[in-house]
Amino acid sequence: MSEAKELAGPALARKSGVVILAAGSSSRMGRPKLLLPWGATSVLGHQIQTWRSLSVGQIATVVAAGDTTVQTELDRLGFSTRDRILNPHPEEGMFSSIRCAAVWQGWYEGLTHWVISLGDQPHLRPETLRRLLDFSASQPAKACQPRRLGHLRHPVILPKALFER
Repeated sequence: MSEAKELAGPALARKSGVVILAAGSSSRMGRPKLLLPWGATSVLGHQIQTWRSLSVGQIATVVAAGDTTVQTELDRLGFSTRDRILNPHPEEGMFSSIRCAAVWQGWYEGLTHWVISLGDQPHLRPETLRRLLDFSASQPAKACQPRRLGHLRHPVILPKALFER
C-alpha cells in the first residue's frame, strides 16, 4: 500500500502532532492576545478545541519559560503540563519555538507529521484545517503550506524528516 493511501483522510490527523506557538510577547498589543475572549473561551482555548475536534494525535503548546499568564490559562483549560514545551529564549522569535518543539522528547511514538500552528489564529475553521490535512496526506513527503491571495499562510504541515531537521 502506498504511503499516501495509508495516510488518507483522518489517518493523517491521528498521526499528526500539532505545535501551537504560544511564546510570543504580544508586545504590539500590550497584553497577551492568546488570552483574549473568543466565543465561550479564550483565543488559545479555541485553538486547542479546534485541533481536538480534528482528532489529531497530540497537541503541544510552546510557551515562554516564566510566562505565568499563559501557563495559568492552560491550567484553567485543563491542558496537560506534559504537553507544554518551554522556550527559554522566546525573544529570538518564532523559529526558536519551532526549534524547541523539534527537539522536544515528549512527542508520542508513531507521529509522522507535525502541524506548526500560530496561537493567535482562532479564525481558522475545522473544515479548512481538515482540507489541509487531507492535502498533506496526498503529498506525505512534502511540506504543505496554504496560500491565499498569493501569500503563504499558516498552519504549515511538515513530515517527520523535515520537522526533525
